[in-house]
Amino acid sequence: MPKMDVKGIAVTVYSENAMDFISLTDMLRAKDGDFFISDWLRNRNTVEFLGIWEQVHNPNFNYGEFATIRSQAGLNSYKISVKEWVARTHAIGLVAKAGRYGGTYAHKDIAFEFGMWISAEFKIYLIKEFQRLKEAEQQQLGWDIRRNLTKINYRIHTDAIQTNLIPPALTQSQISLIYASEADLLNMALFGKTAKQWREENSNNKGNIRDEANVSQLVCLANLETLNAHFIHQGLPQVERLRILNQTAIHQMKLLLADRSLKQLG
Repeated sequence: MPKMDVKGIAVTVYSENAMDFISLTDMLRAKDGDFFISDWLRNRNTVEFLGIWEQVHNPNFNYGEFATIRSQAGLNSYKISVKEWVARTHAIGLVAKAGRYGGTYAHKDIAFEFGMWISAEFKIYLIKEFQRLKEAEQQQLGWDIRRNLTKINYRIHTDAIQTNLIPPALTQSQISLIYASEADLLNMALFGKTAKQWREENSNNKGNIRDEANVSQLVCLANLETLNAHFIHQGLPQVERLRILNQTAIHQMKLLLADRSLKQLG
């Protein structure tokens, strides 16, 4: 599970059913003195907030049990645990987990409210760190989509090779040589070198030429794979395909890099 660093406190986050939950147990370590989550639950304002949140987000919320709990909240004799709150009201905003990542978790809306109970400063830093985490996840998602696009186009590319360039009755090693040749055709068009040449120049690097590609190069590579598959189906010789693909790569990389520069200036 990912963790946020909020004022020196490691706070765990997890997602379930398109909702983000934050560990109140972790957050509680930032509060001075001996306090428990059950102390927060005793507060009438807390119960009112939880009830309203559940009414908005939870169609199965037990309003009858909630009314009973609300009538007792704030009394010296009143005490309720998270597990009891969930069991009686069918709440979904608070979760008591067991195991390695055990503890009390709350939907981010509720966790932000809990952060105010710790301190206004802690709440502000919690929200800021959570937003940073979500932005990092979105960037990673975008990267994964581009990587998957490259893999899909690679399959289209290899299928075209198998259909049009690989004659029957070849050995597996001969087929591998043809695949390698077409892969290096794209490497030459985009990077100006073969995979072997790149490895010789980067002998200490455990990755390969495509692992080290930036986002713009991956987008361009995906486009080149689709174009090459189309050219193969048309029967264009390899030398002609390399010439066209190289010109395409130069043009597309200029456009992609120019677009990135404009975004950075903005």
